[in-house]
Amino acid sequence: MSSIAVIIPTLNEEENVLPLLEQLAVLSAPIQEIVFVDDASTDETRARILSWRGRPSARLLARDAGERGLAGAILAGARSTSAEILVVMDADLSHPPDKIDELLAPVRNGRADMVIGSRYVAGGTTPGWPRWRRVISRAASAVAFPLTGVHDSMCGFFAVRRDLLLRFAANASGFKIAFETIVRGRKELRVEEIPIVFHDRVRGESKMSWREIALFSAAWLSALGRRQEPEPPLISPAKVRPPS
Repeated sequence: MSSIAVIIPTLNEEENVLPLLEQLAVLSAPIQEIVFVDDASTDETRARILSWRGRPSARLLARDAGERGLAGAILAGARSTSAEILVVMDADLSHPPDKIDELLAPVRNGRADMVIGSRYVAGGTTPGWPRWRRVISRAASAVAFPLTGVHDSMCGFFAVRRDLLLRFAANASGFKIAFETIVRGRKELRVEEIPIVFHDRVRGESKMSWREIALFSAAWLSALGRRQEPEPPLISPAKVRPPS
């Protein structure tokens, strides 16, 4: 049976840590550990993580600076565990923990290498979002679709084989690591999507910024350029000689 770890980046999430851990504790999936990767929180986030005494165990990976943004935090967490399958999620309770078992199933049974919790497949919703936010999010996902074949590569809730995440996203930066993983592994990665209900955070402040949007734009342009490059031939015709 494959081992499983949950990777959760945090920054000033003191109000959400324990409610999230309580929800993860009742899942049926055999989670080996929960790794919180904290980027210099100034509140009681780290203390709340360290106070957890339940199962599965929670471990704190403390970073003093947000090197390479959210993607850097996820990669640091992935490198710190030996688990074969990773679940990546936000700490703000916008990603539904009760969908983790469903997220893991296709990876655990070998049918998929990565499973995305999607807001934009049948059954997925974003209740309470204002119209402007829906438009922006849908537009970003639509722009990404030709490069990924996935309806919601912008969502940060996914399960993935650890070895493939580290292989395809080793140099990812910014906050859309799922997008970069799929783009770089598109010829080999088997990706599925399951619908989720994405709830806005109730406590704490959003970490989204214009800088993160700019980083995604740069990643999209880079991926588009790679896609348009012609594929090299497997064998150069000029070097094929008839048998003597």
